[in-house]
Amino acid sequence: MQTPIARGLLIATGLLLAIPAWAGTQVEKSLPLAPGGRFILDSDGGSVSITGTDQSGAKVTITGNRDLQNLFDFTFDDAAGTVRIRATRRDHWGWFGFDLNMHYEVRVPKATALEIRTGGGGIEVNTIAAEASLKTSGGPIDVSGVNGRLLAETSGGPVRITEIQGDAELGTSGGGITADAIDGSLIAHTSGGGIRIHRVTGRIDAHTSGGGIVAVLSKKNDRGGVLESSGGSISATLDPTINLDIDASTSGGNVVSDLPIHSSGQISTHALHGKLGSGGETLRMHTSGGSISINAL
Repeated sequence: MQTPIARGLLIATGLLLAIPAWAGTQVEKSLPLAPGGRFILDSDGGSVSITGTDQSGAKVTITGNRDLQNLFDFTFDDAAGTVRIRATRRDHWGWFGFDLNMHYEVRVPKATALEIRTGGGGIEVNTIAAEASLKTSGGPIDVSGVNGRLLAETSGGPVRITEIQGDAELGTSGGGITADAIDGSLIAHTSGGGIRIHRVTGRIDAHTSGGGIVAVLSKKNDRGGVLESSGGSISATLDPTINLDIDASTSGGNVVSDLPIHSSGQISTHALHGKLGSGGETLRMHTSGGSISINAL
């Protein structure tokens, strides 16, 4: 026979099992936005995926594993060709988000300029024919098919971009950088990984404190730049028919070249200074932790 206390414990246990740990939520919003407009998202948390489409209007779906409308104050504004979304957390005295899984799924017209900032989560952007500014405090950034200037910065993950028609500036404190098919100049700085560059038509400024650099420039790219590493080797592949000044040095290895560089100054296995072709813009390469190889495209 069950005692009253035992019966009470069974009833309480049954009630606890019947109540879910968290009530996931979904917020949907459709806002007017014509091609040529601007989409701004400023959120204290959440990952973001944005896709450009051939349709007018902005469609935003926000999903989460907790009751988002109790945790955030959301504002949605549309005026003068701009859609602006703001999500401010209500808990200002402690961080509730260690177990929070929030995601923005956004669809906008292709010709929409982007300004995205999130306080915690990755950012993914596809098929945007306008400039894009992307910043996150905690996650990777993946971008494909942007026709416009790109700024991508993260404090906690890798940055990967491909098929960019415009200048790109990339920065991360916690991962590597991969850039492929950039029709423009490239700035890439990381404190926590290597840098891999392929098919860039413009000037390159690449710095890493946590890995090596592999750079394959596009044919006819004679814009020069800087490749600098404190923790790895550097490999640069160049069109042998272009004109460049080469300034390569290392404190931790050798400098070797497959290209006919007419050297000047003192000859050393640790440095190479000279001209490719008749010379021109300067490509400077320096590493403190490896060798440098200069290869023919």
